[in-house]
Amino acid sequence: MTHQEHDAIRGWFAGRLPDGLFAGTPEVTVDREEVLVVGPLDEPALAEGASDAERAAALQGRVKRYREETREQRMALAAEAEHRFGRKVAWGVRAGGETWMFTNLAVPVMTRLRQRERVVLDTLVDAGVARSRADALAWCVRLVGQHADEWLGELRQALEEVERVRGRGPGRDSA
Repeated sequence: MTHQEHDAIRGWFAGRLPDGLFAGTPEVTVDREEVLVVGPLDEPALAEGASDAERAAALQGRVKRYREETREQRMALAAEAEHRFGRKVAWGVRAGGETWMFTNLAVPVMTRLRQRERVVLDTLVDAGVARSRADALAWCVRLVGQHADEWLGELRQALEEVERVRGRGPGRDSA
């Protein structure tokens, strides 16, 4: 996907999402198959000194209410975006330092692993960290993503620059 495609999708959502759908600016993440829209929610007002259990229950209630009250609106926006961009749309919210995903694709990815790499996955399965090799591989990818966010961000920026330079190459429209 080109940087221009990514920007066009993010811009469309910035312009198309109704004011007040989220408590602030949502994060729009795009890949080849999916657009992920995750926006902030206001936290429920609680009495001073509320317990952690009360805070967690109130937050869960707020997320559930938001999900139910905005379902039709989000589904209509998703259908429009899916038709326009050819990608599924997933929704989620952030509040209280947590993220809740309402819908999300799990896309199969084929890979070839040598025995040493399969042993890593099997160890995670045997230890109960994952239910299957597929879950173990997803766990590994999430772990790398958490610990390599800065490096991956730099890599994405470099790819964007490559795309800009490629766009100015011979035979390309630069206007």
